[in-house]
Amino acid sequence: MMNVLSLTDLIAAGWFLFAWFGFNLLIDLSPLRHKTLAHAMDNYRRAWMISMTRRPVRIMDTAITSGLQQGTAFFASTSLIAIGGGFALLNSTDVILQVATDLSLPVESSRALWEIKVLGLMLIFAYGFFKFGWAYRLFNYSSIVMGSVPEVGSPETEAIRKLAGTAAELNVLAGRHFNSGQRAFFFSIGFMGWFGGPIAFAVMTLAVLIVLLRRQFASRARMAVLSGHKLALSLSAEADEYTRTGSSNPFT
Repeated sequence: MMNVLSLTDLIAAGWFLFAWFGFNLLIDLSPLRHKTLAHAMDNYRRAWMISMTRRPVRIMDTAITSGLQQGTAFFASTSLIAIGGGFALLNSTDVILQVATDLSLPVESSRALWEIKVLGLMLIFAYGFFKFGWAYRLFNYSSIVMGSVPEVGSPETEAIRKLAGTAAELNVLAGRHFNSGQRAFFFSIGFMGWFGGPIAFAVMTLAVLIVLLRRQFASRARMAVLSGHKLALSLSAEADEYTRTGSSNPFT
């Protein structure tokens, strides 16, 4: 493999991995994570569960959870389809390279290098599938815990809050794994730049990184979410008061 990859290929691949995993660490573990859109939404998830305990009818809550599960299942299925497309590309390597040559497209003529790139892309989608699959299960677990929360007016006030806090933390973890899967999809766009050469690979990766950083730290969505953040924080604190699950670890 080392003989197939040039120095610029290795540098571009190293930059890609640094950007992808560095971004994950920045959003999930660094001190700056408290300023991100994802962190703000975590507090809204906790506030949601506290609000749920005060509703006599929870049809809306089950509908929201169902929507989250369906969206996660969609991306998990898409990951499998993309992996299948990768196998199709591997099976048609010679044809694709011949077409690219005939059309003078900037695609490497090396069969081994082409297959390395396709396998790398398939690994990214496989990572995304595992993240989406686990997120789906966590949303399922959260919905089960939500179903175990006693009705409004129950004398078991302490139990209600504890169960709501548990459901909230499961929902937060599900959201974090879902976000990790989506980041894999986004960075796969940067990875596709490699098919146009290492320079295009590096530039596409940088472009994806800039877009994702802007969304987390300087987007209109973040501003909108933060506009009601104080209320969400106050409700989120109630959930945290009754739940200690080690949820600060996004890899749980």
